[in-house]
Amino acid sequence: MRPELESTLLHCRNLPSPPGVALQIIELAQNPNATLADVAHVVGMDPALSARLLRMANSPLYATRRRAGTLAQAMTTLGVNATLSLALGFSLMQGLRGRHGGAELQEHLWRRSVLAGLAARSLGHHAGVTRTDTLMLAGLLQDMGRLALLQALTEGYAALSAKANGNDALVALERAQYSSDHAEIGAWLAARWSLPGHLVDAIAHSEDESPAQDLLQRCVQASGAIADLWLAGERPADALVEFAQARVAACTGEGGPGLDALLPEIAASVPEIATVFDVHIDNPAHLRSIGEHARELLILRNLRQIQEMAQARDEAHAVEERMRQLTEQSRRDPLTGVHNRLHMEESLDRAFAIAGHHSPLALALIDLDDFKQINDSHGHLVGDQVLRQFALSLQGSLRASDLLARYGGEEFLLVLPYSDEDAAVVVLQRLLAEVARRPMAVVEGQPIHVTFSAGVAVQNGGHTRFDSVLAMLQAADGALYAAKRGGRNRVHLHRG
Repeated sequence: MRPELESTLLHCRNLPSPPGVALQIIELAQNPNATLADVAHVVGMDPALSARLLRMANSPLYATRRRAGTLAQAMTTLGVNATLSLALGFSLMQGLRGRHGGAELQEHLWRRSVLAGLAARSLGHHAGVTRTDTLMLAGLLQDMGRLALLQALTEGYAALSAKANGNDALVALERAQYSSDHAEIGAWLAARWSLPGHLVDAIAHSEDESPAQDLLQRCVQASGAIADLWLAGERPADALVEFAQARVAACTGEGGPGLDALLPEIAASVPEIATVFDVHIDNPAHLRSIGEHARELLILRNLRQIQEMAQARDEAHAVEERMRQLTEQSRRDPLTGVHNRLHMEESLDRAFAIAGHHSPLALALIDLDDFKQINDSHGHLVGDQVLRQFALSLQGSLRASDLLARYGGEEFLLVLPYSDEDAAVVVLQRLLAEVARRPMAVVEGQPIHVTFSAGVAVQNGGHTRFDSVLAMLQAADGALYAAKRGGRNRVHLHRG
């Protein structure tokens, strides 16, 4: 809070101060050894406060089969903690309800405070807060900053409030005007009055944009949202309903009651409690419609979430598919479409490991014969066409388990799992026949035919075993050169 605002409030003759009885109750509230007798002695000095406590003890919030007829019976029904919380709430709010400030605005704030107190108590019950009376007091006092500002800065604050369309707008105007908001100012005042720390914190965080970490504070935040919704008039804005729903969910959790269930519960206590606090609060005729509206919005929100989840899932699948395609592209030779050397080396390492000491594994290095002549005679574009068609011809004659990759230039690598020497030679001979039969390109009406040479090495075959993939590749490379020296257009098998 700005120092100049604090100074203005401190020097303001209209700044409210707690009544004498409230000061004594505050002192008792901080004494863990306080007894009903101690509380009764203080409360008994204020007949109006005693009457309010008696009426509260017989209200729907606390009523038992036995009706309390005396202050002692009322305090026995309420207990020490509840009596202290209620007595403090009555006395402080009465002190804040001064003669200064616009009557209409002050009455609105009074109604909001009482509604918020009731809502906070109900929320605390469902959220599992043990001391719901403390929570009711926190909900009741969360607007004490507004009541104090109205008394201290009467005309200015009343004019500021008149400009605001709703609580969020008011908080924004307060921060712009005072560099602070009523929650911070209320917490400052509560600390000056020596109120317990949990009440000061609850007031301070009541207007936070995000749900608080502390459960009690979250319930206070939700109580203010419910009070705003209650007082908003017929058919409140969707945003107001959704905000209240979100605040309630943050307080009671996913399994707790929704806004539509809480509103009738609060409404049942309003008439009697409003009388106790000497304020007129209507149960609006449209209360049921607010609940129905809340249910409709909840259904719509759930549908939106389902749609958003479905959309997010589709987008994730699309991204996953795109990543798969990109990964696949990174493993493919862009010219021929068969696997590239990097992918082949990874796959060959796996195949070699799987073969181990028992399963046969054949490896063939395939090189197009006299490919340079095609480039020199017809150009590189025709050469590229020949390479593409050559790869397609090989790929079309292989098993699904076989793996073909472009190893570099016009050289290809073929891996044949579970193939011994005889099976590998049969496959390569079939490929030779297929390539010889099919033209790889047609230039000016003339077909271009090619041949290839292949060197084959076999792991776990009948001739040798290799210690590594590199040794196997070197053996296949040696066999390829032997096929070239033997006249090309042939298959040569490494025999150790």
